[in-house]
Amino acid sequence: MIPQKTVQEILETAKIEDVVQDFVNLRRRGVNMIGLCPFHHEKTPSFTVSPTKNIFKCFGCGKAGDPAKFIMEHEHLTYPEALRYLARKYRIEIEEIQLTPEAVAQQQEEESLYIVIEHARQFYQEQLFDTDMGRSVGLSYFKERGFREETIKKFGLGFAPNEQDIFTRKATQAGYKLDFLKRLGLTSQYDKDFFRNRVMFTIHNLGGKPVAFAGRILVKDVKAPKYINSPETEIYNKSKTLYGAFFAKNAIRKTDECILVEGYTDVISLHQAGIENVVASSGTSLTEGQIALIKRFTPNIKILYDGDPAGVKAALRGLDMVLERDMNVRVVLLPDGDDPDSYLQKVGASAFQEFIDRESKDFILFKTNLLLAEVKGDPVKKAGLVRDIVESIAKVPDPFKRSFYVKECARVMDLEEQVLVTETNKAVHQILQKRDFDKRKQQGTQVNIEPEDGTGSPSPDIETLPPPDSYRDARPRTTGHEFQERDIVRILMESGGKMYDEKESITIAEFILGNIEEVLDEFDNPLYLRIARECMQLVLDKTILSTQYFIGHNDQTVSELALDLLHSPWEYSPGWEKRELYLHSQKMPEENFTKDSMSALMQFKLRKVIRLGEKNQQQLKEVQSGDDPGQLMLLMKVQMKLNEMRNDLMKQLGMVVLK
Repeated sequence: MIPQKTVQEILETAKIEDVVQDFVNLRRRGVNMIGLCPFHHEKTPSFTVSPTKNIFKCFGCGKAGDPAKFIMEHEHLTYPEALRYLARKYRIEIEEIQLTPEAVAQQQEEESLYIVIEHARQFYQEQLFDTDMGRSVGLSYFKERGFREETIKKFGLGFAPNEQDIFTRKATQAGYKLDFLKRLGLTSQYDKDFFRNRVMFTIHNLGGKPVAFAGRILVKDVKAPKYINSPETEIYNKSKTLYGAFFAKNAIRKTDECILVEGYTDVISLHQAGIENVVASSGTSLTEGQIALIKRFTPNIKILYDGDPAGVKAALRGLDMVLERDMNVRVVLLPDGDDPDSYLQKVGASAFQEFIDRESKDFILFKTNLLLAEVKGDPVKKAGLVRDIVESIAKVPDPFKRSFYVKECARVMDLEEQVLVTETNKAVHQILQKRDFDKRKQQGTQVNIEPEDGTGSPSPDIETLPPPDSYRDARPRTTGHEFQERDIVRILMESGGKMYDEKESITIAEFILGNIEEVLDEFDNPLYLRIARECMQLVLDKTILSTQYFIGHNDQTVSELALDLLHSPWEYSPGWEKRELYLHSQKMPEENFTKDSMSALMQFKLRKVIRLGEKNQQQLKEVQSGDDPGQLMLLMKVQMKLNEMRNDLMKQLGMVVLK
């Protein structure tokens, strides 16, 4: 178990922007940073990071938390595992308290799959470097490809010997469970090694942990596949994994471009040559999950294809989904007979980089020219080409980009631009209809389909359809007294431990709670009342209130409320910052907690005074019809005092004073 003192050190050291930027491409917006959410698919960024509050929040899916919470969600780790991850990142030494045997067993169960995969990686690498067969077969192959020893070790390359069960036998003898070996696809159902007589490529997740393997056969065998891969497991989802992404993510962010190749050796060769912003789809067509992974780091993708027109044409069919993600796609056709690895070896790194920069073509225009060369003036085939191109253009969400593509494609195909405009608009309309249909079907609402003859219920108007990733504010709507109570709680959570008066050594929490103590029980919302009372007890116990206390609260309801309140969707305009137009009459909003506290306190008290006045007025009406003049006089005096307090508070708040 990690000591509480070390936990506190880790949480205080970890910076949310550093942690998140290992996985998400962020850009500055005012005092916050924004990017595409890694937890759900979106086209418009709604994932916000607040460096000043050290928290993240997605206003699309609602996920929020501190650095530890982000690592837990993203890497699917337990809380202790996330703390250890952060400790390694910030080089904080952990001296753990001795765990009980039960706790050790539970922890090993949670980490077992990763541990077994790492053991397998070490085994295959030892076989590569430390055995005669590994050196003569596997290491020779890698060195023939031009891979240096440090590159081989960095990417976790290895060798699986040609023995039926050597790995399985040694792993079980070392204490690893046979069930885990089978679940990870390392051992077959017949207790034999799955990978045999192959060079091994380790596949890492975005956090750098080994999660799977690919094995390449080195002998020509028509019956055996060239590559075999690990099956999908609890820790490996092929459709959401890109080979080399862990090693490429920083370079992709830096260059603002991702180079996509097909093979494992292509990635390693380019990376070794200094072209590090490169990943591979591992021999499969791009999936939506892989596209989403790339877009988290950049909207720009450059795809390298071997010089085989037939193969390129087949590969292009699956790229419309990249356009739907509003990504900028360029295609490079390598010289015939070359793949990225072989061409790099021929011309060198500098010439290779110059070639792919010079020869890259926009995807839609590349596709248009490629297909146009096939039709050779045949009007029937050309009509089919137009439909194919229109379908691709219609997938582009940006209307300005669509307009550009229509104009350019009409010119290339020698076609009236208006014809292409009309057909594209029809295709866009059909896409929006289908999106609306799918949305209504998912929601379980009635779906009206417009018949092909145009009769029946009209389809939704294109202009009125909401965008697929429309921004939503997940916070509950509050009004009146509850709004003021929520604001009081927000200030206590955000600034309660800060000083209200340095001379008197009074904190914000002491100032607020001292002023509302007599009306504390007047809170309408039971959750806000419970938090206010807890804050009061903390103040009495001389405990300094901190945002981390509420974010990491044992009660999940309190923790979620804290994350919601502390991450406002409103922010300082980035345009003001660029022009260096800062506030001069008052502090910046995040630093203006003293004035904020005073205003919230007066608003809260005003609401309560108005409510007491309304209750007193009701009592006056009831007493006026009775025979107790003394009680009537007392209630009138109370009403005058309440009116006086109300008007004084309204005056201080700059509101219109009621007579």
